[in-house]
Amino acid sequence: MQNRTMSALGWDDIRYFLAVGRGGSVRAAAERLGVNHATVLRRIAQLEQRLGVEIFEKRPTGYRLTTAGEEVLEFAEQMEASSHQLETRVLGRDQSARGLLRVTLPPFLATHLLMPDLTEFARLHPDIEIEILSTGDVANLTNREADVAIRFVVDRKTLPLNLHGMAGPQVAGGVYLSRDLLSRWRSGAEGIVRPIVINDRGVPDWASAGEIRATGAPFRAPDAEAQVAAARQGIGMTRLPCFVGDADRLLARAPGVEPRLNGAIWVLTQGETRKTKRVRLFIDFVSLKLAGYAPLLMGLSASGD
Repeated sequence: MQNRTMSALGWDDIRYFLAVGRGGSVRAAAERLGVNHATVLRRIAQLEQRLGVEIFEKRPTGYRLTTAGEEVLEFAEQMEASSHQLETRVLGRDQSARGLLRVTLPPFLATHLLMPDLTEFARLHPDIEIEILSTGDVANLTNREADVAIRFVVDRKTLPLNLHGMAGPQVAGGVYLSRDLLSRWRSGAEGIVRPIVINDRGVPDWASAGEIRATGAPFRAPDAEAQVAAARQGIGMTRLPCFVGDADRLLARAPGVEPRLNGAIWVLTQGETRKTKRVRLFIDFVSLKLAGYAPLLMGLSASGD
């Protein structure tokens, strides 16, 4: 593949190529780019015509890069990196408190702690368009999937070197069950107290660490919200962040199990993005809020039972 041929291509050509290559199908690429199926097919056909080679092998299971396509990929990723670098540098000079701000954070933090604060920030800055990506996955800040990531970090050494981070309060986890189930256990009522788990196999160690011993087959919840709902219903006991369990009036800590620190909350940004006014405003705002939540996050604010 000649370099001058690649250099004649625009970024718009390349992003279609990358979307198909990474998604493995035209359908996945169309969804990622927000266009229809026919548009992707047309753009790929035009690209192959301009290059004079087939860059994808069309199989029943999807699209696979040809040898020529693998060569194109090397140059395409270089162009993508240059595009993102240019974008973040320009973005870093943007000092207006307006525009799009993408924030990614775990679902528990969004729904059980920070949503009132995110709402307050939105009211304070009505010209900032806020997009919340509530996920536990690590968003790719380098590729601008998010401007700010709020993450639980156990070991700071695991953070990518290109990210700029600010450490917040430490986070503790405890074992919780419904207050009704705890009352029945204390009164001597018989019954199985199941361990409620998400994706764990077997019975976790915390199930037998305290005065109440979880027995029987685990109750498996598909996600965190279902896990909390199951605990409220008295199915058994489960491990939760203290800021979730202690704030829930229907739940109580399992006796004999002390909260355990699991790492800290970090507020992360990347490159020039952190210099924009809207990002700096948000980081200052959310860091102050998190500092105020330190006792709750560390499990120090639970009331006695």
